[in-house]
Amino acid sequence: MHPMRRISAFRLLLSIHVLVGTITTASSGVAAERAALAVARESITSSELKRHVEVLADDSFEGREAGSRGGRAASLYLAREFERHKLKPAGDQGTYFQSFFGNCRNVLGLIEGSDPELKQPYVVICGHYDHVGYGSRRNSNGPTGYIHNGADDNASGAAAVLEAIEAIVSVAEPPKRSILFALWDSEENGLNGSKHWVRNPTIPLGGITAAINLDMVGRLRNERLTIYGTRTSTGLRRLVCEANRRCDLLLDFDWTMNDDSDHHSFFAAGIPVMMFHTGLHEDYHRPSDDAAKVNAAGIERIARLLFNTTLALADAPQPQRFRSQSRQEFSSMRESAERALPPLPGRLGVQWRRPEPSDAEPGVRLETVNAGSAADRAGLKPDDRIVRFAGEPVDPHRFGEHVLAAPNPVEAEIRRPGEDEPRTVRLALTGQPLRVGIAWRVDEAEPTLVQIVRVTPGSPAASAGIRLFDRIYEVNGERFSSIDEFGRLMATDEPLKLLAETQGRMRMIELTPLKVGGSAE
Repeated sequence: MHPMRRISAFRLLLSIHVLVGTITTASSGVAAERAALAVARESITSSELKRHVEVLADDSFEGREAGSRGGRAASLYLAREFERHKLKPAGDQGTYFQSFFGNCRNVLGLIEGSDPELKQPYVVICGHYDHVGYGSRRNSNGPTGYIHNGADDNASGAAAVLEAIEAIVSVAEPPKRSILFALWDSEENGLNGSKHWVRNPTIPLGGITAAINLDMVGRLRNERLTIYGTRTSTGLRRLVCEANRRCDLLLDFDWTMNDDSDHHSFFAAGIPVMMFHTGLHEDYHRPSDDAAKVNAAGIERIARLLFNTTLALADAPQPQRFRSQSRQEFSSMRESAERALPPLPGRLGVQWRRPEPSDAEPGVRLETVNAGSAADRAGLKPDDRIVRFAGEPVDPHRFGEHVLAAPNPVEAEIRRPGEDEPRTVRLALTGQPLRVGIAWRVDEAEPTLVQIVRVTPGSPAASAGIRLFDRIYEVNGERFSSIDEFGRLMATDEPLKLLAETQGRMRMIELTPLKVGGSAE
């Protein structure tokens, strides 16, 4: 080899070695980052959450009524936790408190973002800490005159915020955007704390990309968490579902947007919001809402989802934008928007008997022929046996797929009882051939997903386990940005891997499309 060629070859090998080393190092870095995030997430524990709830719901705080002695004592506990985690004070005059209405006060702390360009806008994580004290006819479901400890409402939400703070500050590299943590006072009196802050913000109100509110997250039942507000910004459902992959909660996305908790103060100001909530119960606003009844393991899963979601918002390349259409979207509209399409009529219009192991005859034997169907029009009758279809011998176990994918018109060979020779019939099937067996639509609040609104029985989609109202996120590992792009990704005869979501849970679905035949003409 010429000396210069030897040098060139050496440089090529060296370049390959450096490139492989760079890729390996980058891969190792990603793996290390994921491992660090997992450690931080797992630092959120049910035992710590239970401790926070027990402290806040202790009788010594006398139900944490806004502006009361117990309420102010609770705010001191929260401020000490903020200080312990070295949050930057974000209240009045360099303190953690923002005072209003006399003795009421919000508790506010900030984690500054690490990216000089992205540290503003901000993410807000919040929940109220006050409750109703000894209760009154106005705010208690009885009996009044006893301490209402409000363990679920809302010591649970405040505890989840505290544990999320501890996990986030333990990550070596702070999130890119700044995060304001806010625990509101006087929510029970009309959202006064959050309304006061929105009117007198301690960070630029227009610089908030999203707010997450936790209110009553202490009674997780059947693994179900209700999330309000995902329609207030494009892509929030996707973001929170991807954050749920390691929490595996069942998520109910509710379209309701009432002024019944602090997220509404941000919604009214045109800021994207979400609220996490585990539902009302018989102890709501009663003295019986005590710490012993809280599902601490459930709060742990919700607080871990909060951790994941917060970091996703704080590290997103683009900030969330308020979706003004959400102001005209109501819970009553959800059923119409998510309705299924009617089933397709059967292409052939028959039912057939599944073959018995002892059945040695070829093909499938018809049990019924629907009046007016393609089979009826061609003269097929019960007890006819279809032995060839579209030029191929009939596989009894896949005959439904043969019909779905068949060209139109198609020829079939049948054997009829009492006749020695088979007969050939020409069938004008109903509808067009199907490859996968699904129909979909796009929700304008989630343009990078499609919602499945029809699954054809017997199709590859049905056999693979695709369900009505599933959302599809990826096709063969590729995301899509429009319904047309999704259609192009699906237009293949090769096996498909679909990343699907049902009620917030992700799963991978594998299927092979049917090979659609040409015209029989």
